[in-house]
Amino acid sequence: MTVEIDVRNVSKIFGRQVEKAEKLAAQGLSKEEILKKTGATVGVDRVSFQIEKGEIFVIMGLSGSGKSTVLRMLNQLIPTTSGQIIVDGQDLTKLTKKELLDFRRNKMSMVFQDFALFPHYTVLENVAYGLEIKNVSKEERLKKAQHALELVGLKGYGEQYPDQLSGGMKQRVGLARALASDAQVLLMDEAFSALDPLNRKEMQDELLRIQAELNKTIVFISHDLNEALKLGNHIMIMRNAKLVQVGTPEEILTSPADDYVEKFIEDVDRSRILTAENVMISPAMVNIQKAGPRTALREMRENHTSSIYLVDSKYRFKGIASAQDVSQCLKEGKTDLYDVVQTDVPTTTLDTVLTDLLADISTTTIPFAVLDEHQRLRGIIIRGAVLAALSGNEVDA
Repeated sequence: MTVEIDVRNVSKIFGRQVEKAEKLAAQGLSKEEILKKTGATVGVDRVSFQIEKGEIFVIMGLSGSGKSTVLRMLNQLIPTTSGQIIVDGQDLTKLTKKELLDFRRNKMSMVFQDFALFPHYTVLENVAYGLEIKNVSKEERLKKAQHALELVGLKGYGEQYPDQLSGGMKQRVGLARALASDAQVLLMDEAFSALDPLNRKEMQDELLRIQAELNKTIVFISHDLNEALKLGNHIMIMRNAKLVQVGTPEEILTSPADDYVEKFIEDVDRSRILTAENVMISPAMVNIQKAGPRTALREMRENHTSSIYLVDSKYRFKGIASAQDVSQCLKEGKTDLYDVVQTDVPTTTLDTVLTDLLADISTTTIPFAVLDEHQRLRGIIIRGAVLAALSGNEVDA
């Protein structure tokens, strides 16, 4: 993947005695200790991370963790105290005011929590505003604004005013304004947190739909872990101005970096995040093209199972055979497992989320076979492994 944003050892100190505060931070003193000694506040302490082109990167943490400061340093609305922020090959900390202004207008757009709409502008004029200050012709900017409104599901609302819209619709206008600028990078600062639960879910779904179509690079601030897990390709968790962990949703859930992250995720609905790959275990299996009944029975005895999974020489799934059927096959003097193969077996893919499997797993008597894109058997899913994963325990594969 191509790196879009590369943040290197960035810090932000607010107040006086900045240099002294930085030195104390480097020595490992806490925010509170530094504030007491210098009167300076550590907003962000030596943070480094990379954001890939075309991903949704969620930054989260409690109030005061530094997440919003990091976001505003990405476009230098808050200048860094030290470190580098490299976007598309440019170090933003080295740009002049004019270069930075041009960069913000053309490369990055921002969506705010409080909508930030002009009440005396129509919806269409609000969406076109960013293009207006870039001196785009009226015909062109209205055309782009109209297209952006269609993207967010507000076709036909262009002539209305903000006070005629619901909160969810206002946030769609804010998103449309950011999209109209055609910037590759969108910065979204708790953009959905002011919405009621229903509108919030709708906007999350809308963002994912738009992202699938436009493939923007989106940096999204949230304090809601379920939202972060739903939206993010990667999640960065901050605490007390420091980076605690960066990882995929699965990595955050299955391998929390410390007790803080573990506590952070304890109330998460894991069934919506964990996939078949996360909970599958290795099956007892034999090659149906080579093995006979004796080999199959030996494998079942060694693995303490009453059935065996059958694959071909390329590990493509062929079915299962029960110990009873294989034993009968042996008694009848047959040597071919094809005579006892059972093909009516539930299957799923590696990336299927557990919430889509739970109902079937609870009723089937045969464990699900997990197949890859080439129909190769990669594992099986048993109820015990699912329950263990949902309770936060690792699956022993």
